[in-house]
Formats: sequence, C-alpha cells, structure tokens
Amino acid sequence: MSDFRPTKRTEIKRLPKRGHYDRETVYQILDSAIVCHVGFAVDVQPYVIPTNYGRAGDILYLHGSALSRMFQTLSKGVSVCVTVTHVDGLVLARAAFHHSVNYRSVVILGKARQIEDPREKMEALRLFTEHVVKGRWDEVRHPTDQELKVTTVLALPLEEVSAKVRTGGPIDDEADYALPVWAGVLPLAMVASDPEPDALRKSDPALPDYLRTYRR
Repeated sequence: MSDFRPTKRTEIKRLPKRGHYDRETVYQILDSAIVCHVGFAVDVQPYVIPTNYGRAGDILYLHGSALSRMFQTLSKGVSVCVTVTHVDGLVLARAAFHHSVNYRSVVILGKARQIEDPREKMEALRLFTEHVVKGRWDEVRHPTDQELKVTTVLALPLEEVSAKVRTGGPIDDEADYALPVWAGVLPLAMVASDPEPDALRKSDPALPDYLRTYRR
C-alpha cells in the first residue's frame, strides 16, 4: 500500500514527526470516525459544517439534501477542506503550558464531483449506511427514486491528504517533575450504550447482532 505524497498544502510543518502520509493510518482514522467537518467559502464567507460520510478506496463520499447550501456550493467544484478528528485522551502535565491532547486527525483538500449515475449514487448511500452501522443496509428499505432525486451525493478524491497523531504522556520541563502535582493521561473513548427501541414501534423484532456487539 503506497503512501500519499505530501504537497505544500498538506505537509506537516508544526511537529512534523507527528505527521503521517501512509494509507493505512489515513484509512484507519477515517473508517473509525462517524462525523467529518467540511470547510468551504461562499462569497468570501467561510463555513464549516459537520456531516456523515463514507469511504471506498481513495474516494470520500458526502451526501445531503439537494437544497443544502453546502451541497449546492460544492457541486460547482469549489475548493473544499474536510477534517476528521478523534480525541483519545487528555494529557495532564505538571505545568499548564504543557497540557495537551492525544488525538488522531486527517485533513483532506480538493474538489468534489457530483455523482449523477443512479447505480453509483445508490452504492454511495450503501457505503454511508454501512460506515455508521455495518450490516444495516441488508435489513432496511433502500432509497426510492424520489429519495435519490432529492439527495445530492459528492465524491471527493483522496489526493492531497495528511494525518497527524499524538500519543504518549505529558512532557514537562525538568524542574517541574519535582512539583507535587498528578500528571498523566486520562483516556477517552466512544462507547455504545444499550440500544433504545423506537417508542412508536409496531412490532418487536429481536435486537440485531450488529447492534448487540456494536463497537467503534
């Protein structure tokens, strides 16, 4: 699996040792998150919008209402910046200045294209569903022609991409190690709670295994 080639826009300048350009790291970060943030500008006004996504190979898929300002704008081929971030822990140092966060992040730069082919569009919607809950697509009703019509799906190629990762404990000044202050890492993780059935349910099918064992 080859690496992404850093560009002037994606090369990590600040703490470059934390930068990663290999596909394995980038894919892992993207595939284990649920929400990305999409940055773009309309008449010099910047916007950053959270949304769901899906990935297949070196393509990131975005979807939303055809009436959405974001999707109407991105469909025109404007420049876009997409970010994904995991917060893995709070890094508590002895000095306030050296507090930090353990994280994994990806930044993608480029231009998206609108998907018009109904089969490719349906496949992208399958990817969205499976990205959030693997196994769900095979059970639910698939989108109708009308639902496809009012949904815009965009494909953003993974070309200019970089990842940045911080792991490990705090790094204090040598003199501060003598301070009587607890230091270390408070790990954080996203954990699924017990599923809550729909209050308007008309029947009570068994809880699917993919929910019973859901992990992120």
